[in-house]
Amino acid sequence: MEYFLGVDIGSISTKAVIIDSNLKIVASSYLWTKGNPVDAVKNVLSELQSKIDDNVHIVGVGTTGSARKLIGAMLNASVVKNEITAHAVGTSTIYPDVRTILEIGGQDSKIILLKDGIVTDYNMNTLCAAGTGSFLSSQAKRIDVEVEDFGKIALTSKNPTKIAARCTVFAESDLVHKAQMGYKKEDIIAGLCYSVCNNYLSNVAKGKKLEEPIIFQGGVSKNIGVQKAFQDIIGKDIIVDKDGHLMGAYGVSILALRSNKRINFDFSIADQKFETKGITCNKCGNNCEIVLVKQNDKLIDSWGNRCENGSVSS
Repeated sequence: MEYFLGVDIGSISTKAVIIDSNLKIVASSYLWTKGNPVDAVKNVLSELQSKIDDNVHIVGVGTTGSARKLIGAMLNASVVKNEITAHAVGTSTIYPDVRTILEIGGQDSKIILLKDGIVTDYNMNTLCAAGTGSFLSSQAKRIDVEVEDFGKIALTSKNPTKIAARCTVFAESDLVHKAQMGYKKEDIIAGLCYSVCNNYLSNVAKGKKLEEPIIFQGGVSKNIGVQKAFQDIIGKDIIVDKDGHLMGAYGVSILALRSNKRINFDFSIADQKFETKGITCNKCGNNCEIVLVKQNDKLIDSWGNRCENGSVSS
């Protein structure tokens, strides 16, 4: 049987799955990126290798996420795809009738609308990280609560506090103000969960018609407080899959399976040296910034040039 690897490299976390030719996930990994996507992928590969048998031979690799091009070069990927396509493919494979995907990750969020498995519309957040996982993590530290406990604490609230939702700075200021006024911690935490949802719906999902089935995924989907807030605000059933945080990696692994490119992937790649370097090309007025990717000091890929003058061969 053939096996395929999908890797989703985000700014906060790196996710990876290995699937068989029947689209079944046989191994998965979820680790923090820690600002170093190359090392994060090496760690993910090591964890995956420890979870599979020696007879699992990977013949296709797909990458997605913010560092997809870099890691695609590193892994000699069969497919390099954007997050919208990867999430849509992964989710619609498990839920063929899905119409709306709500996704909130560490620093970004997106909405994807589908019909008959085809993306009809989408939107992503701006540079502001308000209403994302990193926002919740920073607020958890501020009120001395583990972010993993946010959800269950929020569910104990009977009167969620209203927290400004449109901006991280305003939300933090509002949170401090409410805490100083003596509001209960569980009410503030529940208020933050509603704040995340309201921010998402008024910015990312603004003007979009949310049709069922609605799937909520991404790391924040594991927060049961945010799940409940979405359910209350939208007034419709929200589906959260146990593997929802892996949908990008799962989707791009399926795209690798569907591609015609087959490779002989070797886990020893995690032991090799990879280096990226940015240079400025001064051969024309564009002054392009070119990214070089080297494996064991050998150039394996480059990009960024807008004309032939910037072509790099060594």
